[in-house]
Amino acid sequence: MKNKILIILMMFTFFSYSQSDIDKVLKGGEILVNGLSFLKKDKSEVKETNSKIIESVCVKNKLADKITFIISGKDLEDNIIKKEMVIQKDGKECVFELPKGIYTYEIVLANKETYKKGEYKFNEEITITVKPD
Repeated sequence: MKNKILIILMMFTFFSYSQSDIDKVLKGGEILVNGLSFLKKDKSEVKETNSKIIESVCVKNKLADKITFIISGKDLEDNIIKKEMVIQKDGKECVFELPKGIYTYEIVLANKETYKKGEYKFNEEITITVKPD
């Protein structure tokens, strides 16, 4: 019985709005939806135009002490790119707007000892987690 009364009250409230009020609400919703799709489209256009750039490369440190993460490589114009990040224990650091390509990396411990060394092809956003072996 209570549900029927509630439904009748809701219907009465809905029909009490004039047609112009309903039109205003619909137009407002339409503007809001179009605005959100515009923002989303704008972000995807930025990614497409910067397709040769990686927005971020992040490194998390799960070792017992701080580390230094060094990457080096070349961009399309053969300019040398070298980035060095000091990452505290349980910390995270990022490099932004890195050209896509193959980079050599080196992880150096606090005592200046090389923990790992190698090459990696960076072609998209990534988060690297350095863990004990």
